[in-house]
Amino acid sequence: SKTIKIGMGLTGFGVFFLFFGMILFFDKALLAIGNILFVAGLAFVIGLERTFRFFFQKHKMKATSFFLGGVFVVLIGWPIVGVVLEFYGFFLLFRGFFPVVVGFIRRIPVLGSILNLPFISAVCITQHCSSPASLLCLHTAWLFLVY
Repeated sequence: SKTIKIGMGLTGFGVFFLFFGMILFFDKALLAIGNILFVAGLAFVIGLERTFRFFFQKHKMKATSFFLGGVFVVLIGWPIVGVVLEFYGFFLLFRGFFPVVVGFIRRIPVLGSILNLPFISAVCITQHCSSPASLLCLHTAWLFLVY
């Protein structure tokens, strides 16, 4: 429907602004715009009620507080601390989706071969890419391979 298309656009622009804000040395304005667009886009994609139910489940309160606290910290002007809090909250919130994402990425030709490297594959298999520590290790290995 149209609201899902609008939500995908908002989420895409949110991710773009977040990425661009980090590239430009944690620009406060771009990160704030990216945060607002990302959360608004998520609400458009899955609906307002389901968004509240997702974020405010009893077992996800810690993750939600880190994520939304990071958004607030970015908005008040401490972008680096806010982004660190957001990433930790994001990994806690969406860790159930990461095995599905990793399985999907393994089917993409170039990225799949990277994920099947011995070190990265061992991290994904032993940790099932569900803990923040394994994802941080996977991200560090990815940065090492890229640069």
